[in-house]
Amino acid sequence: MIRNYLIVTASYWGFTLVDGALRMLVLFHFFRLGYTPFTLAFLFLLYEAAGIAANLAGGYFASRFGIPRMLAAGQMLQIAGLLMLSALNPGWGAALSVAWVVVAQGIAGVAKDLTKTASKSAIKATSGEGSGQLFRWVAWFTGSKNAMKGIGFFVGGLLLDLAGFTHALWLMATLLGVIFVAGLLLLPAQLGKAKSSKTVRELFGKSRGVNLLAAARIFMFGARDVWFVVGLPVFLYANGWRFLEVGGFLAAWTIAYGGVQAIAPTLVSRSSDGLSREVPAARLWAAILAAVPIALLLIMQTATVDRPDLILVVGLALFGLPFAVNSSLHSYLILAYAGSEKAAEDVGFYYAANAVGRLLGITLSGVLYQVGGITGCLTGAAVMLLLCWLISFLLPTNEGLSPAHSRS
Repeated sequence: MIRNYLIVTASYWGFTLVDGALRMLVLFHFFRLGYTPFTLAFLFLLYEAAGIAANLAGGYFASRFGIPRMLAAGQMLQIAGLLMLSALNPGWGAALSVAWVVVAQGIAGVAKDLTKTASKSAIKATSGEGSGQLFRWVAWFTGSKNAMKGIGFFVGGLLLDLAGFTHALWLMATLLGVIFVAGLLLLPAQLGKAKSSKTVRELFGKSRGVNLLAAARIFMFGARDVWFVVGLPVFLYANGWRFLEVGGFLAAWTIAYGGVQAIAPTLVSRSSDGLSREVPAARLWAAILAAVPIALLLIMQTATVDRPDLILVVGLALFGLPFAVNSSLHSYLILAYAGSEKAAEDVGFYYAANAVGRLLGITLSGVLYQVGGITGCLTGAAVMLLLCWLISFLLPTNEGLSPAHSRS
């Protein structure tokens, strides 16, 4: 079991490194070509929208055909998306270029969410020593994955400078090809296979805990992406930062965020039933998280602020701590609430909600920045986090854990 967990984790590290690099490549390449903040956000819309269906389908097919096949499918689709982007012709007009990139990003979005759903489901399938081990494995997996994404942000900016847009995409496709072959050779084909839903109603018939946690996830990740995807990079660049500096900060933030996620179990009081202390902890950390953008808004409105870019960087660095702990708690709770027979489907449903949140956040990131600047983005984040906090009070504290997972 530990062997399979480590193989899946390593495979997802490589995938996430490429995915993070791809985001920076697309963002910086097209910003350098003169695209507006709203157009930049539009480039990522299909990437996130496609993820909604991909998560639902990924959970269903992972249960039906096994986790390794879904990992392989996601990796192959990502390679296809990278190669499609590399075929972009500089001589095409703006409309055709945007359409081409949106479709390629849509393929990459499906790839990412198929891979993520299968990988997260593998944790449930390979853990077997109670909620304590489950929380530790989820925290380490999620934290290390986000650290790799942060490194990917830096690598994307570096590759754009050193290799150029097209050659960078070819290098990343080659890396994924190696990961694809290794996964096929090393993982058992039956991993994660289980009974799948027979009807659409059954597929969407989730428990109260899963449904509420999915709703909270929408607003939590929408709140992050409303400033992170477009608003922050464009704001920093407009304030004199270079592409490599912006990519470096985003990388450092994401790596630190992943590190905090990995140690989250040491920051949260554990309970024997796996829920009675963890759910109140999610409420507390959600309240702390909502306070950060509200405080930033008040500071940024002060007329005497000389370096708003530094204020924002420090504030969002602080934002990363409660966000990381809350995100890690949510990632644990979805597996705690998930039914053992259809864990992959429950996880897919939850991450479909995650994709809805990112889609909402990305759309608002471009719109709010174009209308109200970075303060508009922070306002949107504050409102969504308050909604996340309120929903957390409805989460049940006695649902979902099987007897095997009731021991810490």
